[in-house]
Amino acid sequence: MKKFSLSTWILFLLPSIAGVILFMIPLPTADGFKIPIALFGSILSSWLEPIVHWIALATMLIAASGSVVFLFKPKENTFFNNLFKVTLFWTVTRVVGAVFAVLIIFQIGPEVVWNENTGGMLLSPDGLVSFLFTIFLFAGLLLPLLLNFGLLEFFGTMMVKIMRPLFKLPGRSAVDALTSWVGDGTIGVLLTSRQYEEGYYTKKEAAIIGSTFSVVSITFCIVVIEQVGLANYFIPYYLTVLLCGIVLAFIMPRIYPLAGKSETHIDGRPLDLDAEKYPENYNAFTHGLEKALNTADRNRSVTKFFSDGVKNVIDMYIGVAPVVLAFGTIALMLAQYTSVFAILGKPFEPLLMLFGIPEAAAAAQTMVVGFADMFLPSILGGSIDSEMTRFFIATMSVTQLIYMSEVGGLLLGSKIPVNFKDLLVIFLLRTLISFPIIALVAHLLF
Repeated sequence: MKKFSLSTWILFLLPSIAGVILFMIPLPTADGFKIPIALFGSILSSWLEPIVHWIALATMLIAASGSVVFLFKPKENTFFNNLFKVTLFWTVTRVVGAVFAVLIIFQIGPEVVWNENTGGMLLSPDGLVSFLFTIFLFAGLLLPLLLNFGLLEFFGTMMVKIMRPLFKLPGRSAVDALTSWVGDGTIGVLLTSRQYEEGYYTKKEAAIIGSTFSVVSITFCIVVIEQVGLANYFIPYYLTVLLCGIVLAFIMPRIYPLAGKSETHIDGRPLDLDAEKYPENYNAFTHGLEKALNTADRNRSVTKFFSDGVKNVIDMYIGVAPVVLAFGTIALMLAQYTSVFAILGKPFEPLLMLFGIPEAAAAAQTMVVGFADMFLPSILGGSIDSEMTRFFIATMSVTQLIYMSEVGGLLLGSKIPVNFKDLLVIFLLRTLISFPIIALVAHLLF
């Protein structure tokens, strides 16, 4: 292994340690454990509560108007062109997001759009989209701590012999999974999207990581199990979630639609597995360490660090927030004011009966409503008498993972190559595959 200067070692160690602390180490708070990034976001959100929805509105209007203007401009490789020059579908989505933002904030137009159970849930001063604006600020600015100073190269080289054969992924994807697990699924998606855009993941790898490894945080799992009145079952509940997550992570990359995604990078380069092999006289540790130090040595510019961070933030605000609001509001309107999800959930009733889950008719409607928002199944199932059924619903809602009010909307708003049909199929497959596992555990417990 070649020698590096002390400054290079410091440049690798200090930012990487800071990144791990900020993104991966949960701290105890009054609301449970939170990673520092999420804690900073919560604090800033409370400070900005009177105006954050106005900031969101302004951003939505800029995103919509900019996309309409750039729709008619030629494609160029500039920051603003890449930011606003999107397809007609995504331009319309951004316009819909802006229209929804106006209706919600001023509470005008149809109440189904802006009431507290639909758009109001997302864009209230303490709602999801408002919170995303603060978490995006910190996550975007500080994401280079994880990306630019060698942590992913070091950790990725160490994990490649586990991640590649089991999950068909490069070792560095383990960091994305860990960031989601202890932190938040939204940050995992953002980390994956940024690495895909920078050419570290193929289209297939990015789709697998974004839709399979952007798991729900421990903190939110606690909220869900408490909602159904079974907090004393948290340990078996969370162990079941982890078991299902590992099984699904093994199966999903090997079946449609993820198995059919292209094995090429965003710039057209094919997958090169030879790049993951160790050179002669190296092992996983020394090779990973040398790659990490080389990466740190290339990123000495403070200006580049902050410019990368600012670009991350702007990209998230313009590209992701309008999509989350547009798709999330539509999904919540369908869930609250139509029987779409109840009808779609009807085929699950005989399956629930087959596996001996009590109150199958009441539980069936919760099987699909989670596609709109992960918390809705627990809200709907909280009044069910059977503890077994409530346990089943709470565990299933977390395991399904793809919900349009957050992770689904984030994936659609990113450049990760998944579409709405892919996400719906992945959601249903995750439901069907995890069904017998959760049912078996529920019977063992109750």
